Amino acid sequence: MDFVKDPKAIEDQSMDIIENALPWLKDMPEGEKQIIKRIVHTTGDPDIASLVKIHPEAVESGLNAMRAGCPIFTDVQMLRSGISQVKFEQFGIETFCLIKDPAVVAEAQRTGKTRAMVAMSMAAPRLEGGIIAIGNAPTALFELCSMIEKGQLKPALVVGTPVGFVGAKESKEVLVETPVPYITVTGTRGGSTIAVAALNALLKLA
Repeated sequence: MDFVKDPKAIEDQSMDIIENALPWLKDMPEGEKQIIKRIVHTTGDPDIASLVKIHPEAVESGLNAMRAGCPIFTDVQMLRSGISQVKFEQFGIETFCLIKDPAVVAEAQRTGKTRAMVAMSMAAPRLEGGIIAIGNAPTALFELCSMIEKGQLKPALVVGTPVGFVGAKESKEVLVETPVPYITVTGTRGGSTIAVAALNALLKLA
């Protein structure tokens, strides 16, 4: 079987297919267009494009934070592992995830909260002006939105794409009503790979 083998050619052809399938993308701002294309490419599903919601200030705020070397916090290690390490080094960005931190585990056991909630609250002091990416846990996104509403934290950008049937849709609905730049996918769909796609699109733009 004859098939395309060159990685760059595969990516270029994929992006051409996406643009042909979604002609309305050409009228979007470049940053938003690149994020949506990356999410579509990651999922292999052009229909997801209509579910992507991007705050008007999300791209500019996220790019400024990255260029300034602000930290990126992720709710799960898989998300952290998927972000471009080369770009991290270029901008001096620290990434961290506390989901397995012993202090987080102990506090979650003591309080009955999820580890994702505890990790979010423990990370907060290091995240003012940073970027927060939540691709798995709705409870982490609920906790984050609560802290933002209370004035305890003001991140530059929240990439909130938790997935599932319990709380995911609702947590993202809360996010879009929270006074912070965001990137999300409405409904029950989501996942760490989508959050990675959005962050990598921004890193490439930066």
